[in-house]
This record gives sequence, C-alpha cells and structure tokens, in this order.
Amino acid sequence: MRLLLSLFLGFFLNGEAFAVLPNFVFILADDQSWSGTSVRMKLDEPLSATAVFRTPNLEKLAAQGMTFSQAYSAHCKCECSRAAIQMGRTTTTLNAPDKSARNWSASVLDSLVNTLKKANPAYRAAHFGKWQWFHTPESMGYDASDGITMNEDGDTTDPEDPKQSFGITRRAKAFIESKVKEQKPFYLQLSYYAPHQKPQALAATLKKYEGLSGGSGKGDRAVVAAMTEDFDTCIGEVLKTLDTLRIAENTVVIYSSDNGGRTEILNGGKGNLGEGGLREPLIVRCPGIKPGTRCDTPVILYDLMATVLDFAAPGYAMPRGVEGGSWLPLLLSGGKEPVKRPIDRFVWHQPVEIDHPQSAIRRGDYKVLYYWDTKEAMLFDLKNDLGETRDLSRQRADITEKLVTELKAHVLAGLGTDAVSALERGEVSSGKPKGKGKGKGKPKN
Repeated sequence: MRLLLSLFLGFFLNGEAFAVLPNFVFILADDQSWSGTSVRMKLDEPLSATAVFRTPNLEKLAAQGMTFSQAYSAHCKCECSRAAIQMGRTTTTLNAPDKSARNWSASVLDSLVNTLKKANPAYRAAHFGKWQWFHTPESMGYDASDGITMNEDGDTTDPEDPKQSFGITRRAKAFIESKVKEQKPFYLQLSYYAPHQKPQALAATLKKYEGLSGGSGKGDRAVVAAMTEDFDTCIGEVLKTLDTLRIAENTVVIYSSDNGGRTEILNGGKGNLGEGGLREPLIVRCPGIKPGTRCDTPVILYDLMATVLDFAAPGYAMPRGVEGGSWLPLLLSGGKEPVKRPIDRFVWHQPVEIDHPQSAIRRGDYKVLYYWDTKEAMLFDLKNDLGETRDLSRQRADITEKLVTELKAHVLAGLGTDAVSALERGEVSSGKPKGKGKGKGKPKN
C-alpha cells in the first residue's frame, strides 16, 4: 500500500496532469458546532447534522471530497485555536494558553504561510475576515488581508452584507482572479465571522425561516439559520469561482470551524474541553481524492501546516516544534493511511473564563479530562461513548494515571513551572483581550 501511494503521490505532484503547484482555499467558520451544517459528520449519526439549517453548497463539497467524523479544533475558543492553526502546534507548546498571551515560544517567521513561502517563494497568500490576534497577518506572511480584526468587526450596518460574509467573498474572488492572471499559486484563508453571535442575515434569506422557534437566548434561531444559509451561499460563490477559472482540479479546499459548540449529542460546548467544544465539522476536497469519502480517523487543525507543505513541497522540513502531521496520505488512500505526527496524541488546555481550569488529552480512543483545582480526572472511551456519559477512571485507573502524567508533563514543558503551580493552586486568569478591531463593518481593502 505504501509503495502504491508513493507512486501515486509522485504522479500527483510531478506528473504532467498536475504540472502546476496546487492552490489552497481554507474556509474557517466561527463557532460552528459539529452538527451546525446539513452534512452529517458521522454518517450513521443523524444528530451530527442539523435538520433545520440549509447548507447545500457544503453538501455538494462533501459529495466531491472527504468528510471527517472525528475532526478537532486545537482549542475550545477562537483566539488560541487560530494561533495553533497558523503555527502548527498545540496552544501549550506555543505558550498561548489564552487570548492575553503575548510571549509565544515560536517566531511568526515559522508560521504556516511564511514556511510555505520559504519552501516555494512562488506562493502568494491572503487572509480575509476575523483575525483576533496582536500579530499582524502580514507578519505571518500574508500579502493581502483585512488587518487585525476582532469579533465586533463582523457586525455590520450594511443590510446587503450581514456579518461581512459577502464582502469577504468579494475580496476572496478578486484575490483568486488576480493570482490566476499573474499565474501564481496561492494560499487563501477565509475566516468568516458567521455563524458567531450576534446573528445577522439578508432579509430575503430570513424570510425563508419565518416562524422558526427555539432560540437560545443569544439570538433568534431563525436569524441564525438564515445567517448560516447566507454563509453557505458565499461558500458556493467561492467554489464557483474556482470552477469558472478552471483551477478547481488543482485547488485543495478545506472547510472547518475554529472551535465547536453545543449539540444535542456531545458533552459541553464552546469554552470547555468536552467534545462539544472541540469536535467540529471538516470537509476536504482535493485532486486525487475519491468523491463522497468518509473518514473516522481523528485529525486536528494544527495538522494544517504539515498538510499544506506536504502538498506544495513534499519532503520540506517543518520548523522545530511543529506538532501536526500531514493528511495527504490519509486523503489519497481513502482514509486508510494513518496521520504521522511527532507525538501521536492530542492535548488541549483551557485555564480561563471557566469554573475549573482544565486540560484534556486524547490518545487512541481514550480521552482524559483533568480539573487542575479539584485534581479530578475523568476517563472516557470515545469509541463507545461519544457523549462522554461514562467516567471510566476508577475501572481503568492504570490508563487514567498514565494519561494524566503525560498530560501534566506536556503542559509543564510548554507553560513552565510558575504557570503549572498557579494551576494547581486553582488560580484562574481573566484572559481579557488586549487591543480592539478596526470598527464595525469597515473592512480594509
């Protein structure tokens, strides 16, 4: 299998049919739960999709690519997750445990895009939409961007551009068109503000959902449904542009979310380390992938850097400290080949804005959720207990102890003795952000 895959990759990357370098379009939703689209993330689980929100373009994308049932964010909240994506490592290794973190342990010169450009200077890159960090997109290698933007920048007063979704899409299309004209390969990240609160939608779309009930107290469900459909419409426009310009066959399209949210089946939601806050939608379409493929292999979004580099510059050495692994063999083998990472585990850490500062680790099918203040460790078998309803820590004390030891060592190595001592004392930081966005609905062109 390995030999056949290697031969295929050689043709894919060097053969006459793929003589040009691949492009990348990474579409990132904001706070979209595992069940936040009309695509079932787990085929045999109806509750892994919504029966209310309409996302036909994502359905089409899934039919053309691979849908993942066990895709994870690097963190349960926006900022840290986005940092991990750009830098290819866990938030603890990066020393970015909350949105106030300023002393990252890795240089932005080692970001995904900067590394891609080192591997092949032909690439151009753009980031449009929500950014949410103090480092500028330009410092991380992006040639075009909206600058440093925050949540409030997505709340527009323009009725024709709710949540900036359509403006982001227009800027994306213009960038793609310009790179095709210049004959330059590109990496494009579209960090939409939807479906983050507060909900906004086109009046015509909202009319389709009149009478829909079941609000969460943070916005009418009808508006959220309409906002999600508008977002999906914009995704369709981006995909149509790839088709029109005849580059779809040479473009890797990745769709996911920065973190999870509340669902009917998963435990927890945004802000904590239950599966609800971590598990998210993921659909990938790329040349060579079998349409309509399903994958149950666990993956995580800090794998993105290794994946992009494996497509664009196979064999290029990752920056020191990168913890992600490439999805390329997994994608081209129909989900059969494993993802190889420096350490085959997932680690998450959430010390702020929560009752119990907590960390979690997943190795294989087992996941431990650990509370630093109470010293409570809960063990779950995710293969047989998707909803994390049965704590096995007493029955499998050996596994629990081993995973807790590994988890603590990882956090200590990344954050240091002082931070871990504070955690063990139960101290919780406010995690308040520093700096503001540009202002509501005023994108920088």
